[in-house]
Amino acid sequence: MGSLLAASGSGSDFPLLNALILVPVAGALIVALLPRTRADLARPLGTLFAALGGALALALAWQFDTGAAAQAESVAEGFQFVSRQSWIPALDISWHVGVDGISLWLVVLTSVVVPIVLAGVDPHHDPKPYTAWMLLLQAGSVGAFVALDLFLFFVMFEVVLVPMYFLIAGWGYEGRRYAATKFFIYTMAGSALLLVAIVATAVLGSPDSDITFDLMALAEGQHLATNTARLCFVAFAIAFLVKVPAVPLHTWLPDAHTEAPTAGSVVLAAVLLKLGTYGLLRFGLYLFPEASDWAAPVLVTVGVVGVIWGAITAAMQRDLKRLVAYSSVAHMGFIVLGIFAFTAQAVGGGVIQMVNHGISTGALFLLVGMLYERRNTRQIDELAGIQSAAPVYAGVFTLIMLSSVGVPGLNGFVGEFLILIGSFDTRPVWTIIAATGVILAALYLLWAYQRVFHGPPAAADRQTADLRRGELLTLAPFVIAAVALGVYPKPLLNAVEPAADKLLEHFEEYSGFEVPELGDPVVVDHGDSSGEHDEDGH
Repeated sequence: MGSLLAASGSGSDFPLLNALILVPVAGALIVALLPRTRADLARPLGTLFAALGGALALALAWQFDTGAAAQAESVAEGFQFVSRQSWIPALDISWHVGVDGISLWLVVLTSVVVPIVLAGVDPHHDPKPYTAWMLLLQAGSVGAFVALDLFLFFVMFEVVLVPMYFLIAGWGYEGRRYAATKFFIYTMAGSALLLVAIVATAVLGSPDSDITFDLMALAEGQHLATNTARLCFVAFAIAFLVKVPAVPLHTWLPDAHTEAPTAGSVVLAAVLLKLGTYGLLRFGLYLFPEASDWAAPVLVTVGVVGVIWGAITAAMQRDLKRLVAYSSVAHMGFIVLGIFAFTAQAVGGGVIQMVNHGISTGALFLLVGMLYERRNTRQIDELAGIQSAAPVYAGVFTLIMLSSVGVPGLNGFVGEFLILIGSFDTRPVWTIIAATGVILAALYLLWAYQRVFHGPPAAADRQTADLRRGELLTLAPFVIAAVALGVYPKPLLNAVEPAADKLLEHFEEYSGFEVPELGDPVVVDHGDSSGEHDEDGH
């Protein structure tokens, strides 16, 4: 790894992206090597390393040049802080990392959420392995978001799987082993498909006789034959749809969320699910543009079915945490719709919604966990009148719930609005159907809120303590972000818009799909679906 530290970033000799990955790894190793007698140092020390990663991520966002991103003439030119070192030369596998407007704020989200939950959520037992797994989650997630080599991406994608399995199995609730095993089987099956597709893409799609796993070389070359590209895309898509998760591949998620410890649920919602939608965007539209266009009708259908199914199923839940879990299925389906609408507004809105979903749903899982600590139940029917006993808690829950619904002035509105506007241009019928999911979300969340916070409180509810100072500090970044990004989303928009534009220009060039400007009439022609393209896939 020493050679990695010599790599250079864009305009700087300091390898910022490498540090964002290696600092949490170093923290995990140090925490794991602590003697048992000093296990009490694990969380403070781990939080320090995670927070250092968070500080580096904020520095990354501060130094990211949105002007240069806007002037980039291609997707490849839009990446900044690029670092590349040969890793396995025989296969042209490299440690190749970089960040653009699509991945920037996902890196920041990951690097900020992990130290917050490490500091604010007590695991109650075995803090050493718990902290080490959380740090590895941070490193693997950041690594996946910045990887520009397919093999490196796969490694980071898998690194994330192992810590989450052990967090659920080791610190979860009564059904934790079943939930962890189900999570592992689903995601491992998807990963197996992903590995096969990555190898096939590298072997068959390399621009010359030498194999390469370099994302930009493969994407800019487009040397896969059409039918081969479509098969590879299907494998990529299934692997990512498992992670999203999309209906009908979603059944692992409610169990994983319900049985995971609070910190695990927060990171799962805020970070890990985004690996699925990020993968569809980065590797679908960029690496397989023609295949993305070919499969778009199916994927849009899958996304909208997820919106409606997730909303209806959420409304049927009596466990508050399970309700929030199913709401994630609906929100992520909305993002899938945005990605495969193929307009700058919808794609940009999808990226922004990834960040905003992480903020709102992550905070909801924190709030549900705090309530469970007080009442030892998450059953909606057993909770009532919490507002009178814990007014501050009720106020914070109300604000976060409204941000999740997408109320104007809060963060959830911006991405949702852009997706609806952008997708209506190319998928009007599906957009109207998906919009009903927004209404359903408001209904089931308000129904749950009414049951939990209003009504005559039970004796136990009258004694429910309000938020403590430490809990307020834990929730404060989520609340601030929900308000700030709702009122002033420009930092997200400035980064995301140029990257979305360049990605769609590349997609348009190789897919034949005419990406519309906002308001242009669109004729979507899928008549050429027979695979009769030339061998270069053009």
